[in-house]
Amino acid sequence: MSTTLIRDALIVNEGRQFRGSIWICNERIGKIMAEGQALPHADHVIHAGGKFLLPGVIDDHVHFREPGLTHKGDMASESRAAVAGGITSFMDMPNTLPQTTTQKLLSEKFDLASRSSLANYSFYIGATHDNLDELLASDPLLTCGIKVFMGSSTGNMLVDNHDALQAIFSSCPLPVAIHSEDETTVRANLEKARLLYGDEIQAPMHPVIRNAEACSRSTRLAIDMAEKYGTRLHILHLSTAAETELLKRNTLLRNKRITSEVCVHHLLFNDGEYLTRGNLIKWNPSIKGESDRKALIQALKEGVIDIIATDHAPHTLEEKMAPYLKSPSGAPMVQHALVAMLEFYHAGEMPIELIVDKMCHAPAILFGIRERGFIREGCYADLVLVDPRAEWTVTAGNILYKCGWSPLEGMTFRSKVSHCFVNGNLVYIEGKFFGEHKGKALEFQR
Repeated sequence: MSTTLIRDALIVNEGRQFRGSIWICNERIGKIMAEGQALPHADHVIHAGGKFLLPGVIDDHVHFREPGLTHKGDMASESRAAVAGGITSFMDMPNTLPQTTTQKLLSEKFDLASRSSLANYSFYIGATHDNLDELLASDPLLTCGIKVFMGSSTGNMLVDNHDALQAIFSSCPLPVAIHSEDETTVRANLEKARLLYGDEIQAPMHPVIRNAEACSRSTRLAIDMAEKYGTRLHILHLSTAAETELLKRNTLLRNKRITSEVCVHHLLFNDGEYLTRGNLIKWNPSIKGESDRKALIQALKEGVIDIIATDHAPHTLEEKMAPYLKSPSGAPMVQHALVAMLEFYHAGEMPIELIVDKMCHAPAILFGIRERGFIREGCYADLVLVDPRAEWTVTAGNILYKCGWSPLEGMTFRSKVSHCFVNGNLVYIEGKFFGEHKGKALEFQR
């Protein structure tokens, strides 16, 4: 039996802060002690010195690029960056090579992760026009959800056929997670831009081509279908004020059948940033106007938006620096997502309890993840110590992504992850990784 004691931390959990200590026994939280209570013996003791102790972040939306795209990132490299940023569990998307659209390929990804991922993991299976049988064969206790691209994607995972969508929405028992952009609108906008600029389209045109109408039109369709068929729908990366108005208010997360996420970059940036950051902040859906950014923050505070994710999607810097029409969408984010969100806390714009709720508790509730996402006795000890007084700047020398760059390079943060535990194992401390421990497959209760 291995035991660890984290002493004198400021624990943030389930809407409150309190000074206390955590005793870890093997993989789990054995005891939570408030300040002043007697402390048990432990093999290892960590003096937190008043640092924040948070549940490990659960990121429901990453692209770790393995198999087939490992020049951009892989399970090992990106999971290391994730735990260095306080993310202890992730759910990976199916647009790899080959695309994860069969049970065989899904099983192979689980096997890859079991050998190389430092963090806990699950995987989406991708929907196509003709793989309904594969979707229905998914194990609901291990597969986090079904990914439907209702907007541009690679290969055959763009599902824009009404009959195919109807079959998926009406019969799939797992959460259906959608990339929501209307392809017809996007293509029409792109043709207009080509008429004006030819092949010389620049990054500031991205939110014009992939505009708010494309998002809200697709999201409205998805919500209408989900309400008709009773689908468990999860809308990924909301980016517009209009979409927040389509979602119900004053409903407890546990009672929602239609849920949503917002990504860190849509909370940090507005469309003015394209002038200086260019393709480095080219994501799909696009970053839009300041009014949209503020509306997303407000919807998050009001509980309209349920969780915060990253859409971590690394590409090489050479790929990103290509002309706009050839530059792929997406950027790396897992190493910096938590500290970026904590800037809202430091600025007095969000309580830290809200950030913990949206990044840790809510993903566990929304997906029904067993024994994770909370600091509770008996739960897995996925824990993060954050120093709220350690200012640091993102530089090329401290970026851990395999692609070697970040859209946040040059930004200074006022918090820093100092320690990260996965399944009770201290895997990261002050810039160094420890042990041969690997993450576990997430388990779901549905």
